[in-house]
Amino acid sequence: MPLPFLTADRAFDEAAHDTALPFDDRDRWRRPYRPGPWRVGAAAVLLLLASFVLVAAVIIAAAGALSGAAICVGLAGLIIAAALRLLRMGTWVSAQGLRRVSFLNTQTVPWAQVASVRTAQQPVRWLGLPRTVQGQALVLVRHDRAAGERRLLLTDRNADFLARRTAFDRAADTVEVWADEYRRMA
Repeated sequence: MPLPFLTADRAFDEAAHDTALPFDDRDRWRRPYRPGPWRVGAAAVLLLLASFVLVAAVIIAAAGALSGAAICVGLAGLIIAAALRLLRMGTWVSAQGLRRVSFLNTQTVPWAQVASVRTAQQPVRWLGLPRTVQGQALVLVRHDRAAGERRLLLTDRNADFLARRTAFDRAADTVEVWADEYRRMA
């Protein structure tokens, strides 16, 4: 009984090259890199903490203090939301523009306002902490802002790329290429 979904022969079929891949939809927001191990690890620790808080809520509810259990469930919900937002953080690209998702806010820049996206050698924050080290950053320069004002999109020392220099280079190159392609289309 052949099971083609378990074998690798489908990858080399000529028909497979003609089908559109799921990420070919230009209107869909996509991140050109995977979340790094530091970010995923922090989210996993938060989810583990949320599970302990939910167990505490069950114990408190079994003891009869429903208001305390409700507070614990609400706290667990906040921790879960924080873990999911932590995984969502990063730089996203679409045909509409460039989106920078941080923990508390999201900012989208249309391609018509983007002057350039380039890699620069500069002091960057280490894991987002106040300590700065010399590193590489992917910076965004906008038409509607002052010439010296640049926004950091990615750094090689953030939670996605710490100790993964080749992944940073690949992601920065991908964002630069997409930026050039989409700016021409806009």
